[in-house]
Amino acid sequence: MDFNVKKLASDAGVFFTRAVQYTEEKLGQAEKTELDAHLENLIARADCTKNWTEKIFRQTEVLLQPNPIDQTGARIEEFVYEKLDKKLPSRTTNAELLGQYMQDAAKEFGPGTPYGSTLITVGEYQKRLGGAEREFLHTSAINFLTPLRNFLEGDWKTISKERRLLENRRLDLDVCKARLKKAKLAEAKAALWSEEVDKAEHELRLAQTEFDRQAEVTRLLLEGISSTHVNHLRCLHEFVEAQAAYYAECHKHMQDLQKELSSANGDTFPNAFAVNASTSGVSSGPTPLSTATLPGASSPSRPPNASNALESSTLKIEEVKPPATGTRKAKVLYDYDAADTSELSLLADELITVYTVPGMDPDWLIGERGNQKGKVPVTYLELLS
Repeated sequence: MDFNVKKLASDAGVFFTRAVQYTEEKLGQAEKTELDAHLENLIARADCTKNWTEKIFRQTEVLLQPNPIDQTGARIEEFVYEKLDKKLPSRTTNAELLGQYMQDAAKEFGPGTPYGSTLITVGEYQKRLGGAEREFLHTSAINFLTPLRNFLEGDWKTISKERRLLENRRLDLDVCKARLKKAKLAEAKAALWSEEVDKAEHELRLAQTEFDRQAEVTRLLLEGISSTHVNHLRCLHEFVEAQAAYYAECHKHMQDLQKELSSANGDTFPNAFAVNASTSGVSSGPTPLSTATLPGASSPSRPPNASNALESSTLKIEEVKPPATGTRKAKVLYDYDAADTSELSLLADELITVYTVPGMDPDWLIGERGNQKGKVPVTYLELLS
């Protein structure tokens, strides 16, 4: 106990002495041993590396897991499993959860209905997207986040510890320098060789040796930052490759989904809008969206390719005239941006006049709003009586 108390008192005295020395240096009342330029540059580079590595690490976490405080307590769960040194269980992604909700909804709506069957298909692809996302998160965490974390929590802590020790050695060295200077002044006044001078010089030599040794250790650690940059560069390449593979897989899934919906439900959208029209008071006769049933429509015997070629080669919007009969009002369901000058941009909930012309693609109508005229997609409209 006595030993511990004495050691505690000694440590407190050293700490107080260093604090006073450090304060006097800041105020310009004491000399300060400067580090060599090479070591100072290494320290500045290390600080820069630490600061930006920390920012990149934190922002990558946000990118990979944008909602850390959610119903799953994701970040807290990761922290607990990490401290317990246990493998983190696989977590359901938001896309997978959405896909499951869609498929569950389809069971309630009826999997045989157009909406239900489409929900099942889209839900399955959402699950695939979620699986791709989970694989990307796992790969990025191992190949990119983990090396950055290891540097911040491992190498950097070691560097910081040695730098603090170097700073203490420097303060001790400056204290010894000040003590020797004071002893020499006292010797000069007494005009005799003082034992205090010998003692001060001996302490200075020891302090200088300790300082030089610690400076070398710190320099070697700081020079290792170059190796850290090389390692992080390799990890960055792996992160980009994982990201590219993830987005490519997502793109492929979405293309496959679009193809599947187009092949399986080619007539779903027109039929659905015909249903919307009928519920709005339109008679149950032939659907107005087919060019074969609209006044002035071309013969159904015309080949589709021929009609498309005819439309693209001869249809000029400014020359199109509305038929005497067959114009209808339509409510716009969604915003639509015209792809070219032949199309008409739409705003959701507005009312426009629509009609068809001979040889026109059945998926399009001519829309008019005041003096504006252009092609509009039928899937964006609800025909009114």
